[in-house]
Amino acid sequence: MFIKDSTTNISLRSIETKDIFDLWKIAYDEDLEWMKWNGPYFNDPVLTFEELKKIAEKYYLDNPYRAVIVYEDKIVGQVSAFWEDGELKQWLEFGILLYDQNTWSKGIGSKVIELWITHLFEITPYIQRLGFTTWSGNKGMIKVGEKIGMTKEAQIRNVRYYQQRYYDSIKYGVLRDEWQLIHEV
Repeated sequence: MFIKDSTTNISLRSIETKDIFDLWKIAYDEDLEWMKWNGPYFNDPVLTFEELKKIAEKYYLDNPYRAVIVYEDKIVGQVSAFWEDGELKQWLEFGILLYDQNTWSKGIGSKVIELWITHLFEITPYIQRLGFTTWSGNKGMIKVGEKIGMTKEAQIRNVRYYQQRYYDSIKYGVLRDEWQLIHEV
């Protein structure tokens, strides 16, 4: 899979074995600021290269629901999608990780998610909705959801505990027909 935006220097492509080291380097060997925004209340571990390689070889390669984000010819993150309802495969959720802080607040995340949503609707023509979940402390993801025309569908109050404080869990979604109207797909 390869998707390139015609107006920016942003593309999504399938994850290959050669990408695993680059993903590890930007995710776990350089700046860990992204971990403060990606569900920090889960206390996910900082992975070694060997740990990430094992996970990547099992779940990332040859997976149409995962891709690397390439900006200006450099891997800067990844996108993923998963079935919230397991084997029923009617409820697809997605995520985005932009590891490099230099890519934040530049519209890159919005463009990536637009490309990713369009791709996911194309490869799963029978589903009617796509969405993501974030937390009220991640103002950037909230802004992205609103900017690209998604609907705030739920706000579960005070369920995410981080740094001695409770935050809300927030869900955004978009229906296929809404996406087609907004983005003329």
